Amino acid sequence: MQEWFDSVGKKFVLAFVEGDRWKLYFKGLGVTLEIALFAAILGMVIGTVVALMRLSQKRNGKKTIWARIAGIYVDVIRGTPSVLQLLIMWFIVMKNSQNGVLVASLSFGINSGAYVSEIVRAGILAVDKGQTEAGRSLGLSKAQTMIYIVIPQAIKNVLPPIGNEFIVLLKETAIVGYVSLTDLTRAANQITSRTYEAFMPLIGAAVIYFTVIKILTILLDKLERRLRKSDNR
Repeated sequence: MQEWFDSVGKKFVLAFVEGDRWKLYFKGLGVTLEIALFAAILGMVIGTVVALMRLSQKRNGKKTIWARIAGIYVDVIRGTPSVLQLLIMWFIVMKNSQNGVLVASLSFGINSGAYVSEIVRAGILAVDKGQTEAGRSLGLSKAQTMIYIVIPQAIKNVLPPIGNEFIVLLKETAIVGYVSLTDLTRAANQITSRTYEAFMPLIGAAVIYFTVIKILTILLDKLERRLRKSDNR
């Protein structure tokens, strides 16, 4: 048993302490969080716009051209792997760009936008139709009713799943190594190749991911409980 602990201790020193390798993990974590944050903001903007486009209808109830375009976008993004979208963005769409963080943020933001749009659309549809009718009866236009009455109520419905989408997005960024970005996962792989020891670098990266996601999960649970309390008043 003592030999096992000694062996683990040596592997830990080799993977984290020696050569200040711990700095590489935290630098990689910074890249991961930066991409996830920018992508989440972009995904929220795209998702909200696409959700409103998909909900747009003509007076006869038929879908508008905007609703059809939004539907195609959602189908294409949800029907193709995120790693393939990242490679297309890097090697084709923005092949002249040297800013890997920008390319990855755009790729993941566009990907996330498709899923966020469905969350936002479901949140809007969950608002009682009577709210829309009440707004129109007060003389508000369709757009004003959506902005001032429906969307504020829909926000409560969409915040928890949006938070979960951010957690999924954070984990999905582990594939940015395909475009030569040193995120947390790639940092662990680089240390593995230098030390010829895979266990400790990979387990270390897993622990860091778990810790960050656990903190986010706790914050989301607190937010959800607070929203429930406000609903019960």
